[in-house]
Amino acid sequence: MTVRIIIVDDHQLAREGLKAVLSDDGFAVIGEADSGEAAVSLVTQLKPDVVLMDVRLGAGIDGLEATRRIAALGLPSRVLMLSLHEMPAYVREALAAGACGYVLKDASIAELRGAISQVMAGQSVIPLGLINAALREGEPAASQSDPVALLTGREREVLGLVARGLTNKEIARDLGVSPATIKAHVERIIAKLGVSDRTQAAVLAARSSPAGSGR
Repeated sequence: MTVRIIIVDDHQLAREGLKAVLSDDGFAVIGEADSGEAAVSLVTQLKPDVVLMDVRLGAGIDGLEATRRIAALGLPSRVLMLSLHEMPAYVREALAAGACGYVLKDASIAELRGAISQVMAGQSVIPLGLINAALREGEPAASQSDPVALLTGREREVLGLVARGLTNKEIARDLGVSPATIKAHVERIIAKLGVSDRTQAAVLAARSSPAGSGR
Protein backbone atom coordinates (compact mmCIF):
# COMPACT_ATOMS: atom_id res chain seq x y z
CA MET A 1 0.00 0.00 0.00
CA THR A 2 1.34 3.42 -0.95
CA VAL A 3 1.53 5.77 2.04
CA ARG A 4 -0.31 9.04 1.34
CA ILE A 5 1.42 12.06 2.87
CA ILE A 6 0.72 15.74 3.41
CA ILE A 7 3.69 18.05 4.03
CA VAL A 8 3.21 21.11 6.27
CA ASP A 9 6.01 23.68 6.24
CA ASP A 10 5.97 27.44 5.75
CA HIS A 11 9.08 27.30 3.53
CA GLN A 12 8.34 26.37 -0.07
CA LEU A 13 11.87 25.12 -0.67
CA ALA A 14 11.62 22.75 2.28
CA ARG A 15 8.30 21.40 1.04
CA GLU A 16 9.61 20.88 -2.48
CA GLY A 17 12.74 19.15 -1.23
CA LEU A 18 10.78 16.78 0.99
CA LYS A 19 8.30 16.08 -1.78
CA ALA A 20 11.07 15.17 -4.22
CA VAL A 21 12.80 12.89 -1.71
CA LEU A 22 9.61 11.14 -0.62
CA SER A 23 8.29 10.71 -4.15
CA ASP A 24 11.57 9.12 -5.21
CA ASP A 25 11.25 6.77 -2.24
CA GLY A 26 7.80 5.49 -3.26
CA PHE A 27 5.57 7.63 -1.06
CA ALA A 28 2.65 9.63 -2.46
CA VAL A 29 2.67 13.31 -1.49
CA ILE A 30 -0.98 14.25 -1.99
CA GLY A 31 -0.90 17.76 -0.60
CA GLU A 32 1.12 20.61 0.85
CA ALA A 33 0.25 23.36 3.32
CA ASP A 34 2.15 26.45 4.45
CA SER A 35 0.10 27.20 7.58
CA GLY A 36 -1.56 25.40 10.45
CA GLU A 37 -5.04 26.41 9.36
CA ALA A 38 -4.42 25.18 5.82
CA ALA A 39 -3.07 21.92 7.19
CA VAL A 40 -6.21 21.21 9.23
CA SER A 41 -8.40 22.01 6.22
CA LEU A 42 -6.33 19.83 3.89
CA VAL A 43 -6.29 16.88 6.30
CA THR A 44 -10.08 17.15 6.66
CA GLN A 45 -10.49 17.01 2.88
CA LEU A 46 -7.84 14.47 1.85
CA LYS A 47 -7.57 12.24 4.96
CA PRO A 48 -3.88 11.35 4.44
CA ASP A 49 -2.13 8.46 6.14
CA VAL A 50 0.67 10.66 7.52
CA VAL A 51 1.09 14.39 8.08
CA LEU A 52 4.68 15.67 8.23
CA MET A 53 4.22 18.74 10.42
CA ASP A 54 6.74 21.48 11.12
CA VAL A 55 6.56 22.82 14.67
CA ARG A 56 7.04 26.48 13.89
CA LEU A 57 4.97 27.96 11.10
CA GLY A 58 4.37 31.49 9.92
CA ALA A 59 1.31 33.59 10.73
CA GLY A 60 -1.60 31.84 12.39
CA ILE A 61 -1.56 28.72 14.53
CA ASP A 62 1.67 26.77 14.94
CA GLY A 63 2.26 23.11 14.21
CA LEU A 64 1.46 22.05 17.76
CA GLU A 65 -1.99 23.66 17.72
CA ALA A 66 -2.62 22.32 14.21
CA THR A 67 -1.76 18.85 15.53
CA ARG A 68 -4.25 19.24 18.39
CA ARG A 69 -6.98 20.20 15.93
CA ILE A 70 -6.15 17.32 13.59
CA ALA A 71 -6.20 14.86 16.50
CA ALA A 72 -9.62 16.21 17.50
CA LEU A 73 -10.99 15.30 14.06
CA GLY A 74 -10.86 11.63 14.97
CA LEU A 75 -9.34 10.62 11.64
CA PRO A 76 -6.78 7.81 11.25
CA SER A 77 -4.24 10.32 9.93
CA ARG A 78 -0.99 10.19 11.92
CA VAL A 79 1.01 13.36 12.62
CA LEU A 80 4.80 13.12 12.61
CA MET A 81 6.53 16.30 13.74
CA LEU A 82 9.51 17.23 11.59
CA SER A 83 11.53 20.06 13.09
CA LEU A 84 14.89 21.78 13.34
CA HIS A 85 14.35 22.30 17.03
CA GLU A 86 15.61 19.90 19.72
CA MET A 87 13.79 21.77 22.49
CA PRO A 88 12.49 19.30 25.10
CA ALA A 89 9.36 21.42 25.60
CA TYR A 90 8.43 20.91 21.95
CA VAL A 91 8.85 17.15 22.29
CA ARG A 92 6.58 17.00 25.32
CA GLU A 93 3.99 19.34 23.80
CA ALA A 94 3.99 17.41 20.51
CA LEU A 95 3.17 14.15 22.31
CA ALA A 96 0.51 15.85 24.41
CA ALA A 97 -1.02 17.35 21.26
CA GLY A 98 -1.43 13.92 19.72
CA ALA A 99 1.64 13.58 17.50
CA CYS A 100 2.87 10.05 16.87
CA GLY A 101 6.50 11.06 16.79
CA TYR A 102 9.15 13.75 16.53
CA VAL A 103 11.95 13.67 13.97
CA LEU A 104 14.69 16.25 13.45
CA LYS A 105 15.14 17.76 10.01
CA ASP A 106 18.78 16.69 9.95
CA ALA A 107 17.70 13.04 10.05
CA SER A 108 18.81 10.84 7.17
CA ILE A 109 16.39 9.70 4.49
CA ALA A 110 16.60 6.20 5.95
CA GLU A 111 15.68 7.53 9.40
CA LEU A 112 12.71 9.47 8.01
CA ARG A 113 11.55 6.46 6.04
CA GLY A 114 11.83 4.33 9.16
CA ALA A 115 9.89 6.87 11.22
CA ILE A 116 7.06 6.93 8.68
CA SER A 117 6.96 3.12 8.63
CA GLN A 118 6.83 3.02 12.44
CA VAL A 119 3.92 5.43 12.76
CA MET A 120 2.10 3.55 10.01
CA ALA A 121 2.55 0.42 12.12
CA GLY A 122 0.86 2.16 15.02
CA GLN A 123 4.05 2.91 16.92
CA SER A 124 5.38 6.19 18.24
CA VAL A 125 8.87 7.30 17.32
CA ILE A 126 11.16 9.72 19.12
CA PRO A 127 14.97 9.49 19.15
CA LEU A 128 16.11 8.30 22.58
CA GLY A 129 18.39 11.33 22.86
CA LEU A 130 15.37 13.62 22.66
CA ILE A 131 13.55 11.59 25.31
CA ASN A 132 16.53 11.90 27.65
CA ALA A 133 16.80 15.63 26.93
CA ALA A 134 13.13 16.07 27.75
CA LEU A 135 13.76 14.41 31.09
CA ARG A 136 16.89 16.44 31.87
CA GLU A 137 15.46 19.85 30.99
CA GLY A 138 12.30 20.90 32.70
CA GLU A 139 10.63 17.54 33.25
CA PRO A 140 8.61 17.62 36.49
CA ALA A 141 10.12 15.66 39.38
CA ALA A 142 9.14 12.01 39.47
CA SER A 143 6.28 11.09 41.76
CA GLN A 144 7.23 9.51 45.08
CA SER A 145 5.11 6.57 43.95
CA ASP A 146 7.08 4.95 41.14
CA PRO A 147 4.60 3.30 38.72
CA VAL A 148 7.40 1.12 37.32
CA ALA A 149 7.43 -0.65 40.70
CA LEU A 150 4.02 -2.08 39.77
CA LEU A 151 5.57 -4.12 36.97
CA THR A 152 6.74 -7.71 37.22
CA GLY A 153 10.40 -8.53 36.68
CA ARG A 154 9.75 -9.66 33.12
CA GLU A 155 7.69 -6.55 32.38
CA ARG A 156 10.51 -4.33 33.66
CA GLU A 157 12.91 -6.25 31.43
CA VAL A 158 10.65 -5.70 28.41
CA LEU A 159 10.22 -2.03 29.31
CA GLY A 160 13.99 -1.57 29.44
CA LEU A 161 14.27 -2.94 25.90
CA VAL A 162 11.39 -0.74 24.71
CA ALA A 163 13.28 2.26 26.13
CA ARG A 164 16.30 1.24 24.05
CA GLY A 165 14.16 1.57 20.93
CA LEU A 166 13.74 -2.12 20.10
CA THR A 167 10.65 -3.31 18.23
CA ASN A 168 8.45 -6.12 19.51
CA LYS A 169 10.07 -8.54 17.06
CA GLU A 170 13.56 -7.56 18.21
CA ILE A 171 12.59 -7.91 21.87
CA ALA A 172 11.02 -11.30 21.17
CA ARG A 173 14.21 -12.48 19.48
CA ASP A 174 16.34 -11.17 22.33
CA LEU A 175 14.23 -12.87 25.02
CA GLY A 176 13.50 -16.05 23.08
CA VAL A 177 9.72 -15.71 23.03
CA SER A 178 7.08 -14.96 20.38
CA PRO A 179 6.25 -11.41 19.20
CA ALA A 180 2.66 -12.03 20.36
CA THR A 181 3.94 -12.60 23.90
CA ILE A 182 5.90 -9.35 23.80
CA LYS A 183 2.87 -7.51 22.39
CA ALA A 184 0.83 -8.73 25.35
CA HIS A 185 3.59 -7.66 27.77
CA VAL A 186 3.74 -4.18 26.20
CA GLU A 187 -0.03 -3.79 26.39
CA ARG A 188 -0.01 -4.72 30.10
CA ILE A 189 2.92 -2.38 30.74
CA ILE A 190 1.08 0.53 29.09
CA ALA A 191 -2.05 -0.23 31.11
CA LYS A 192 -0.17 -0.51 34.43
CA LEU A 193 1.80 2.69 33.88
CA GLY A 194 -1.31 4.61 32.88
CA VAL A 195 0.24 5.90 29.64
CA SER A 196 -1.16 5.90 26.12
CA ASP A 197 1.67 4.35 24.11
CA ARG A 198 5.14 2.79 24.19
CA THR A 199 6.93 6.15 23.79
CA GLN A 200 5.43 7.50 27.00
CA ALA A 201 6.28 4.19 28.67
CA ALA A 202 9.87 4.70 27.50
CA VAL A 203 9.90 8.14 29.11
CA LEU A 204 8.96 6.57 32.44
CA ALA A 205 11.60 3.90 31.93
CA ALA A 206 14.26 6.56 31.37
CA ARG A 207 13.12 8.35 34.52
CA SER A 208 13.34 5.17 36.60
CA SER A 209 16.98 4.10 36.62
CA PRO A 210 16.38 0.38 37.41
CA ALA A 211 14.06 0.01 34.37
CA GLY A 212 15.74 2.57 32.18
CA SER A 213 19.15 0.92 32.40
CA GLY A 214 18.03 -2.10 30.35
CA ARG A 215 19.95 -5.34 30.63
